[in-house]
Amino acid sequence: MTEKLLRPLRTRPWSERWLTRVLGAALSCAAYLVCLPWDLRNRPESPGSVVETTPLTGTGVLALAAVLLLLAVHFGLRDALAWPLLLVAAPPAVLLHVSLRTHPGPADGLAGVWPLTWAAVTLLGATAVLVVSAVARQFRTDLVDAMEEERALAGLR
Repeated sequence: MTEKLLRPLRTRPWSERWLTRVLGAALSCAAYLVCLPWDLRNRPESPGSVVETTPLTGTGVLALAAVLLLLAVHFGLRDALAWPLLLVAAPPAVLLHVSLRTHPGPADGLAGVWPLTWAAVTLLGATAVLVVSAVARQFRTDLVDAMEEERALAGLR
């Protein structure tokens, strides 16, 4: 059973390949929606307080990072290198963009900074997904077999 789950997607039937990819993107979206609040604006700690607090929690951010990195490992092992970026990094980036765009900050002069926040978080997330996927690809057995075959054909054994 695990053999079938860890086989490269290019060897699987078309329907299974795309179902796996759609489920990966859906899991990525679901992880974002479960781990982070939709409205990311700062809030007063208590009614009438001037001290603000963020709705983000360290646990939520770490849980999201863990789920996304596990998905990156899975798709890094099973698919081409570009797919983890599209399936794992892009859905949370789109959801973050929509969230920041639909909930503008207060008019304190920093309301226009959200594009920089979005760009930085997206770049950080995409880089992490790409690095983890590339490292996971090094453990693919089909790539090792192909490299050994090339060496044997070239007479380098």
